[in-house]
Amino acid sequence: MLDRPRNAPVLSVERLSVSFGVGARSYEVVSDVSFRLNPGEALGLVGESGCGKSVTGLSIMGLIAPPGRVTQGAIIFKEQDLLSIAPGQMRRIRGSRIAMVFQDPSNTLNPVLTIGAQLVEQLRWHKPGLSRREARGIAAEAVARVGIADPVARLSSYPHELSGGMRQRVIIAAAMLLAPQIIIADEPTTALDVTVQAQILELIRNLKEAPFGTGVVLISHDLGVIAQLCERIVVMYAGTMVETGRTAEILAQPLHPYTIGLLNAIPSVRAPGRRLESIPGTLPHPSQRGVGCPFSGRCTMAVAQCRSERPVLSTISGDRSVACHVVAGH
Repeated sequence: MLDRPRNAPVLSVERLSVSFGVGARSYEVVSDVSFRLNPGEALGLVGESGCGKSVTGLSIMGLIAPPGRVTQGAIIFKEQDLLSIAPGQMRRIRGSRIAMVFQDPSNTLNPVLTIGAQLVEQLRWHKPGLSRREARGIAAEAVARVGIADPVARLSSYPHELSGGMRQRVIIAAAMLLAPQIIIADEPTTALDVTVQAQILELIRNLKEAPFGTGVVLISHDLGVIAQLCERIVVMYAGTMVETGRTAEILAQPLHPYTIGLLNAIPSVRAPGRRLESIPGTLPHPSQRGVGCPFSGRCTMAVAQCRSERPVLSTISGDRSVACHVVAGH
């Protein structure tokens, strides 16, 4: 096999579509999503709950279970399409070369096993030649790396004996155990206070740096969190991509009405007393998305074309793309 170029993406998601349900009651929840992730880069998937961010992340991990199914697309990792490999091969990749940090560590960690037992089990499953003692040493190093004091003693703790922030650190330690090339972080700071949130984001930021150089996909509804960590953003709405580009450009000059609405809903220390705006209406159910722009029912800029024709993602300049009839027509 030929060597990959050093600047080649570590992950390419190409025209991914995912549906849930059976027969006439099958609905598409992710539609034609494409993006790339470079080594050492953080990419943000942002949008409100129900827009398809987590389903996209679970698709990359091969964790979409029936009645869900990927109906279209490719997920290329190291020149392999993860959608076409055998389940056993995917299990070897999952957790070792691609890892996921979930939103709620209480639902991720086994409450009846110690932290050490869970980390050792993960290590020895992927590396059967490791002795239990060697695996425990590696686990202690990983726990120490995420800033947990007295890591050897903490390996004997059960999840309920740790604070929420410490449990999330353990989840990040588990994700780092086998030095994966990609980490997918799904709302990793939502349940944490602001101080702990900043610490967790710093841990994730460190993963991008040498010697790790890990590519990070950060899933969040919070553009403030995305702004702190990500070089590029994919804004999703109703399962579709509505805007993509460099983080600084999108935050400075959002183009899609939905992105503008998200930013206007964020408090700013630079504008004290500014009235926060809200986006009217709610996210449409997958069965009600119709043929037009899925945001048209909530959009103050919508024209007749928006209700009759689905906009395509159009390149505006460089890495900047937007799916909006009004913006693309100007």
